[in-house]
Amino acid sequence: MQVVKGIYFKVLMVAFVAILFIPCELAAQGDLLITPRRVVFEGNKQSQELTLANTGQDTARYNVSFVQYRMTESGAFEQIEVADSGQFFADKYLRFFPRSVTLAPNEAQVVRMQFRRMPDMQQGEYRSHVYFRAVPKETALGEETLADSTAIGIRLIPIFGITIPIIIRVGELDLKVDLADISLDTKSDTIPNLAVTFTRSGDKSVYGDMTVNWVSGKGESVEVGVVRGIAVYTPNKLRRFTMQLRKPEGVDYSKGKLVVRYQAPNDLKPEVYAEREIVLQ
Repeated sequence: MQVVKGIYFKVLMVAFVAILFIPCELAAQGDLLITPRRVVFEGNKQSQELTLANTGQDTARYNVSFVQYRMTESGAFEQIEVADSGQFFADKYLRFFPRSVTLAPNEAQVVRMQFRRMPDMQQGEYRSHVYFRAVPKETALGEETLADSTAIGIRLIPIFGITIPIIIRVGELDLKVDLADISLDTKSDTIPNLAVTFTRSGDKSVYGDMTVNWVSGKGESVEVGVVRGIAVYTPNKLRRFTMQLRKPEGVDYSKGKLVVRYQAPNDLKPEVYAEREIVLQ
């Protein structure tokens, strides 16, 4: 048997992160921070600046491109090449510069994005995701050595990436949201689980925060759960969601009621999309 000496195989692993569910204004993966976490072009808005910041200790390079996703009923994302029925991609109506960014430690840079309205655009919502992909450092041949020169080594190199949604809205679009099939699972004594189905109708997506309050028989209200940044994207009609509730002292999930509210994020006007109450017994 022939022995191969000093051979090192590199395997690249790509990690995608759809940041629609990161509950903060800054989206982060690895040592990269991006703000804002989503972009919506509507009305007369035609441009947007995205700020990228390197919080690490090494210089990093990122390539910028577009990817397309569908959202499943569970809220997961699947990369696609062809739009689903009722879905429109936004990328061909968008320009961005630069297409590659190199950031020294603690350095920030702006990526400028511009929306180009085209005559062929019909009324509706268009969505694509801009992808910031880390470029791995190349190591020259011969620079890597193995403790055992007769061994064959495999090195896994993770490639981190962040995606954020870019949405274009054309025309006067409508939206209706409801909360359905709400159920509370208290089989676990320590972690109650609340299941909710978001139903969406109309021709635009929705994005907001969900809060859950427990209300006692005497009217005392205690916040027991909050999840920020929940989206239901077109063309999806529903999304199934489960969250864990807190169990503060004095809260009894066998009595009283739960008030479940889905509303616009704090940085927008305080609009309540949907609200439901369930009686506990």
